[in-house]
Amino acid sequence: MAARTTRRAPGKLMVAGEYAVLEPGRPAVVVAVDRYVTVTVTAAEGADVVIGSDLLDHELRLRRGGQGLEALPGQDPALVRGVLAHVVSAVETIEELRTERRLGLAPVRLSIRSDLHRGGVKTGLGSSAAVTVATLRALADHYGMRLSAEDRFRLALLATVRVDPGPSGADLAAATWRGWVSYRSPDRRGLLDDLHRHGVAHTLGQSWTECAVRPLPPPTGLALHVGWSGSAASTTALVADLATRPGWQGVPRARFLDDSEQCVSVVERALRGDEPSALLDAVRTARGLLARLDEETSLGIVTEPLRRLCEVAESCGAAAKPSGAGGGDCGIALLPAHRSPALLRLRWTAAGITPLPLEATSGATAGPGSGPGSGREDPPLSDVSPSLRGHTR
Repeated sequence: MAARTTRRAPGKLMVAGEYAVLEPGRPAVVVAVDRYVTVTVTAAEGADVVIGSDLLDHELRLRRGGQGLEALPGQDPALVRGVLAHVVSAVETIEELRTERRLGLAPVRLSIRSDLHRGGVKTGLGSSAAVTVATLRALADHYGMRLSAEDRFRLALLATVRVDPGPSGADLAAATWRGWVSYRSPDRRGLLDDLHRHGVAHTLGQSWTECAVRPLPPPTGLALHVGWSGSAASTTALVADLATRPGWQGVPRARFLDDSEQCVSVVERALRGDEPSALLDAVRTARGLLARLDEETSLGIVTEPLRRLCEVAESCGAAAKPSGAGGGDCGIALLPAHRSPALLRLRWTAAGITPLPLEATSGATAGPGSGPGSGREDPPLSDVSPSLRGHTR
């Protein structure tokens, strides 16, 4: 077991496929960006698990119990299933896997640092997914477990569905493999049921039908720009609210899912075929689909700041859209190389939009020195097994 293990995972932005990707087997395109959550694991004393975060003013000390990790006396138990729920679930998932495989556990301390917030406020870059992926990888490597990228993604999704089976897992795929990624989600509620019935090891080894992860080349001749609307949004609340809306029933829902899948297919073809003009058109189509969904459901996806973000970007020659569930957080713009990024940033700022200095990450490559404690990054998507390359509809 390594004395000290540090791993990090990036944030993400949604390019196309929001809301539709929540349906098993429906596609989205997501891109990892160069803001990270970093997790360092060392030995602990006085508790089974100690968690410290730069977003909290004190550490949380936990002990292992029959129902998972629980706060020691004098600690705030609300943090276990609240602010630190994804971290705790990631630790529990790894520890349950080790227990099922008859492997030992040790007292561990996790120190967490996030670059995915502004003054403690999330910006919609997938901080929950990034901390889940970074925690799982750091802890697994600390224990000397040899897990493939697919195993780590699957464990991260299992840890996530234990907190909330709603999210698609697209942000976990981006955080695991980085770069531009095509993703289709599995049936998360089915995974949760399997997890409850049979445990982590069994569920990890099953064939996850409808799930697919594929690499996409980055666009050429286009630069990704990101603007923050100035307010945070709750993806979980928006998704839950959508299910109750009359406009998300019957024909409108089916039409949205089919139109979104067609749009994502165009995005994928444009990236693979290096067709920047087709990609710009597809991003505009994706924006239009979100606007139509918002009109039909009155969900509040396209806020006034996000509308300004998109319109200003379009006036500068970019194609723009909200990223993710909307309601706040970020928007993206793809700007042709011959257009001025300085003008875009200037006009965004004047419109009350904060430009974020982000860039898309490249798909990571595996290198030598892949043992625990090494600085190795995640392997490329070619490491994905056939079970995640294909999907069943």
